[in-house]
Amino acid sequence: MERESMEFDVVIVGAGPAGLATACRLMQIAQDSGTTISVCVVEKGSEVGAHILSGAVFETKVLDELFSDWREQGAPITTAVTADEIYLLSSATASRVMPNALVPKTMHNQGNYIISVGNLCRWLASRAEALGVEIFPGFAASELLFNDDNSVKGIVIGDMGIGADGQPKDSYMPGMELHAKYTVFSEGCRGHLGKQLIEKYHLDQGRTPQHYGLGFKEIWKIPAAQHQLGKVVHTGGWPLTDGASGGGFLYHIEDNQVAVGLIIDLNYQNPHLSPFDEFQRYKTHPAIAQYLTGGERLSYGARAIAKGGLNSLPKMSFPGGLIIGCNAGTLNFAKIKGTHTAIKSGMIAADTLAQAMMAEGQSGKDLDHYQHHFEQSWLYQELYQSRNFGPAMHKLGTVLGGAFNYIDQNWFGGRLPITLRDERPDYAQMANVSTYSKIDYPKPDGKLSFDKLSSVYLSNTYHEEDQPCHLRLKDLSIPLGSNLSQFNEPAQRYCPAGVYEIVEAAGQRKFVINAQNCIHCKTCDIKDPSQNITWVTPEGGGGPNYPNM
Repeated sequence: MERESMEFDVVIVGAGPAGLATACRLMQIAQDSGTTISVCVVEKGSEVGAHILSGAVFETKVLDELFSDWREQGAPITTAVTADEIYLLSSATASRVMPNALVPKTMHNQGNYIISVGNLCRWLASRAEALGVEIFPGFAASELLFNDDNSVKGIVIGDMGIGADGQPKDSYMPGMELHAKYTVFSEGCRGHLGKQLIEKYHLDQGRTPQHYGLGFKEIWKIPAAQHQLGKVVHTGGWPLTDGASGGGFLYHIEDNQVAVGLIIDLNYQNPHLSPFDEFQRYKTHPAIAQYLTGGERLSYGARAIAKGGLNSLPKMSFPGGLIIGCNAGTLNFAKIKGTHTAIKSGMIAADTLAQAMMAEGQSGKDLDHYQHHFEQSWLYQELYQSRNFGPAMHKLGTVLGGAFNYIDQNWFGGRLPITLRDERPDYAQMANVSTYSKIDYPKPDGKLSFDKLSSVYLSNTYHEEDQPCHLRLKDLSIPLGSNLSQFNEPAQRYCPAGVYEIVEAAGQRKFVINAQNCIHCKTCDIKDPSQNITWVTPEGGGGPNYPNM
């Protein structure tokens, strides 16, 4: 197909913290040097921030580097952490507060802020546009373009108005090609194009497999008497037992609201486990329910996070571009924070790109000196010191792993002369359905716990129904074949939005994909034990519309 095209110096895929930081820093460099750089950011969400979901407690040191005047410029960072507690939930009713002296230093949050990363991205986008960046929300980067020398040439914006039968509708509009000297991929965790780039250029060669968690988040309005502005609560233990691990959080934000969530490591073994239902159970624990009781649930969302850290970080450069932020996996799981690291990775990307284009006059090269800039930064040091945190929890369990991490972080500052590795990918961890007993989850009470469909409704998710399914099966026989017999088809349970189900009609079983429910969490692409599901971009603008997440 002949497509129209536009030329830029740099195209950035994804208007998250990493991509927007890259754009802002590039334009700052251009202004300081008196040169002109054309930068374009494409974002598949209907607006900047629509697909952004994070806890989030934020370290502002990186913003001091990017915009030293962020306070004066009205950055949405106002709720300072005032209290910091970690609970160990030993059963459905019992808990105890961990003494501060026994908490790994990485978990301390003094001096940090509770924020909405979606709102931070909206603010960063306004700063980027003021600097001259072109931002195109509602346009999904669907394909990669390559030059004859195998370097990345740019991307294709997905076609609009294609029917479910693959034929153009009356509203058909062909996508445009965006060409660039360099293309930066900052799509977030398990990016559709980033996944292809890692495979094509073998960027993960010699690295341990990336590891993931599925993070849930809800925002509640609670009675004023139960609200403590700035209080941060983290939890470990129940309900994640018997081969499952992770942790929960509850952050007191402005306007008598709290953000409550649960992160479930996607290396869990029990095929009967339902991450969504584990989150619903979590909210009924007295340590959490004491804040939520009598409150109103305002929003819901879920998103996968990359938590493999330095051991799983791929080579972040390739001919014609860079892969950065959570698309590469720069999140620091020891801190449960990825926003400041994503922003820093974007700033390093901008410095590297500016050097290549302005000082060296290059285009389409492998910017392998990104690695040098990365290793000279505090980002590398932070990830290096936290490299054992996740593998320790995976290999040793919550209690022994926690003890190891306390010693590693508090006594040795993350510099123990050993490196633990977890070489088994998350999807390969699931056990046969006969190994575990079925979990009897309680019915939602409509007060603290809820069903999937009412939750998806709160995510403001919308897709044009008459479009090709963006959840592709490599082999149509697997869901009702090996996945059903070995794992009772776990897609019915690991999806937090009710996308996958098995229905019976006329005595026949059918595997149904309700793609219109998809909240773009990417869990199916990660956890399917047969690696049979591939998530691709739907029409631009589809998916959740998170207002304050």
